[in-house]
Amino acid sequence: MKTLTVFTPTYNRAYCLHQVYESLCRQTSQDFLWLVIDDGSTDETNDLVASWKKEAKIEIHYHYKENGGMHTGHNVAYSLIDTELNVCIDSDDYMPEDAVELIIKKWKKEGGNQFAGILGLDIDKNGNVIGTKFPEDLMHCKYSELKRKHGVVGDIKFVYKTDIIKKYMPYPVFKGEKFVPLGYPYALIDKNYDMLCSNEIYCIVEYQPDGSTKNIIKQYINNPKGFAHERKKLMVAWPFFMDRFRFSIHYISSSIFLKNKNFIKESPRKIMTVFAIPFGVLLHLYILYLNKKNT
Repeated sequence: MKTLTVFTPTYNRAYCLHQVYESLCRQTSQDFLWLVIDDGSTDETNDLVASWKKEAKIEIHYHYKENGGMHTGHNVAYSLIDTELNVCIDSDDYMPEDAVELIIKKWKKEGGNQFAGILGLDIDKNGNVIGTKFPEDLMHCKYSELKRKHGVVGDIKFVYKTDIIKKYMPYPVFKGEKFVPLGYPYALIDKNYDMLCSNEIYCIVEYQPDGSTKNIIKQYINNPKGFAHERKKLMVAWPFFMDRFRFSIHYISSSIFLKNKNFIKESPRKIMTVFAIPFGVLLHLYILYLNKKNT
């Protein structure tokens, strides 16, 4: 059995999916398989992946599902993955040719039951680290402590032990919505495990015009249940008060979009939520302003 699953949720990204494939074909280690989760694409994604499977350059598993949003693609991926490690490489990103080798070598040398996986770095196409590197003496840490405790900001690539992250899945599915922020399980995992830290490059990132990152305001407005759910989880799991208060502000804003009159009753931090109400209202108005400005 392979050690690593590289999984890619994709929706109508046939025009750029080849970047992931070509980068995986160049890997210096073949101790991985590529799992493509097709989230209901209507373009030529199916035929494209079928042609790559025929080439047999790397091991490819393909799974088609009805369109439900990125988080449902992650749910299906985690239900299928049975390798020791896994990493998500988005359909508009790709891996340096030594990324798989570096990941496996790092894990086999330093991994253990006390660690849930590895945190690595992302770079842009110009080779610039997206954010800051880990302090050289930081061997392991908790993801939720990176900014406040260690001064690390920017994009992080998560490599997780499959048996551990499966304990915190699946993401919820809300009727009428197709987006749940992906980050809150990482904070829940922090409660019980540390992550190894690596200043090695695991992913090259290119944000697309149709990506969720560049459309976050629309996502925020169109998926208030998903965002409120995430904020409630983080209000409990995150270790720093100021961040928990910020999550409370966002929870209120999403609750206003939902017209949820019971948001205080449903909050896991009721007193904090009450004090955050004026800021939540202001944030709600600001989100509406940004949306109007963008359209």
